Amino acid sequence: MIEVYIDGASAGNPGPSGAGIFIKGNGTLEKYSIPLGSMSNHEAEFHAFIEALDICYKKGLVHSIISFRTDSELVNMAVEKEFTKNKSYAPLLEKALKLTKKFDLFFMKWIPSAENKVADELARLAIQKNIREEKH
Repeated sequence: MIEVYIDGASAGNPGPSGAGIFIKGNGTLEKYSIPLGSMSNHEAEFHAFIEALDICYKKGLVHSIISFRTDSELVNMAVEKEFTKNKSYAPLLEKALKLTKKFDLFFMKWIPSAENKVADELARLAIQKNIREEKH
């Protein structure tokens, strides 16, 4: 099984944001730190999930058993219920759900922040990359 840990973070709400993605399984460990521009923390969480789905899809992992792990209760519940009350998140959720349908076996699990430290560090690193890019 492949485990994909995701986290989105913002320095400010909204503010410079980043996605952290940590993929482990099949004997490999991969880390991604992706600057996202300026957005709210919740938007960053959705974007981190979308980026992770896209990476896994492009890597050809659609036939693997993949478990996505997030410490975002909002994203986890939205994916589980295929619904979000906040209309501004609806297009992000729709995009994410379309991507999940491409996988044979897709699972998502909420985990406490303490179990998501690597993805959190990667998201914070992405914020710093974002800030540096804005200065240039």
